[in-house]
Amino acid sequence: MHALIVLAHPVSGSLTHRVAAHLAEGVSLSGPSNSFEIADLSAEAFDPRFTAADIALHLKEAPAPADVAAEQARIDRADALVLVYPVYWWSMPGLLKGWIDRVFTNGWAYDDGPNVKPSKKLRRLAVHLVAIGGADLRTYARHGYFGAMKTQIDHGIFDYCGARVVTSELLLPSETQGMASHLETARAIGRNLFAASGRSEAADAA
Repeated sequence: MHALIVLAHPVSGSLTHRVAAHLAEGVSLSGPSNSFEIADLSAEAFDPRFTAADIALHLKEAPAPADVAAEQARIDRADALVLVYPVYWWSMPGLLKGWIDRVFTNGWAYDDGPNVKPSKKLRRLAVHLVAIGGADLRTYARHGYFGAMKTQIDHGIFDYCGARVVTSELLLPSETQGMASHLETARAIGRNLFAASGRSEAADAA
């Protein structure tokens, strides 16, 4: 089993990077045949700008740009997609949103258009979301931010493509627990990633 862990943060020593690293460690501990790839969008200088070439792809008038095709191939190789990101203005960073805008394309993630019956094309993909916020849980609950994020991301993006959001974690500051608790949570997510996705080594061997 293979996981693609995508993260979007410009600072290599950030909590986002540390959470992603501990999650990857958990995947390694989950079984000898399980593997992972980390896509560090900032370090790889992925261009999130939606250009005329992306519109042409959306309209099925041109093939995917090389960078988009490469990201789609990464996802095609994965059994699970994990997004690890800081919460910016109650959503994901623009870099990660731009990655989704450009990579989850018409004809690959879903099918839609004139004389085409809409269809979801990523039903095989299990998705895990790990968001890292700076506000406390009371703030998220009082204003409905977590529900709004689930509507926008879980339903609006992934359900539209047929991908299952298996786990959706929001890691927030705690008065009683330090950062170490987030890292342990990330490691546990990694260890249980494929079990949570409803897949296992035994099932693959059968």
